[in-house]
Amino acid sequence: MSFLVATGLNKTYVVGAQRLHVLRDLDLSVERGEMVAVVGASGVGKSTLLHLLGGLDRMDSGSICVGDIELSMLSESALVAFRNRHVGFVFQFHHLLPEFSAVENAEMPLRIARLAPPEARTRAAGLLDRLGLADRLTHRPGMLSGGEQQRVAVARALVAGPSVLLADEPTGDLDETTAASLQALLREIQRERHLSAIIATHNTRLAASCDRVLRLEGGRLTPA
Repeated sequence: MSFLVATGLNKTYVVGAQRLHVLRDLDLSVERGEMVAVVGASGVGKSTLLHLLGGLDRMDSGSICVGDIELSMLSESALVAFRNRHVGFVFQFHHLLPEFSAVENAEMPLRIARLAPPEARTRAAGLLDRLGLADRLTHRPGMLSGGEQQRVAVARALVAGPSVLLADEPTGDLDETTAASLQALLREIQRERHLSAIIATHNTRLAASCDRVLRLEGGRLTPA
């Protein structure tokens, strides 16, 4: 049985006097441990889909189940708890807090979850080491390269042990070599942790490394 199942998703935005129907009765199922790429033109709704799947936004209609959790049944506070516990997000732009060091940024989800500071620091530092940043722990984002900043963002997404990884153009702001390195790391860790992952991307190499590639067009997903 699939671990993440979306059925009949609809999402409409009102822009001025116009109603923009972004998702139309969209269905998606992802197995535990499967990595799925979602490709499609800019503005077609890839980010919207990830926001719905991760509980960052509410759908107009349809259902999303992650394991035995039905997102539409959750209150706002329960949705926040769901995101913090079950979902790791990686975005094109890392959104690191500039006043904090790499390890402080990476441990933030654990501190929010009120994990003891020493344990939070140990887990974050260990994951940054795994991502090749052992000598960058105390560096602030402004002292890191673009690829290093994105690795810190990946560590932040994974540090709390989520079961779902959602990545929105994770290599879109990186040069080809750095993107390839980050892609390989993402895939390796996703397999190690048996994560269900959905990657929205224009990067054909990243998409090809996934287990399946789906195209979002006309508000629905089809095999690419």
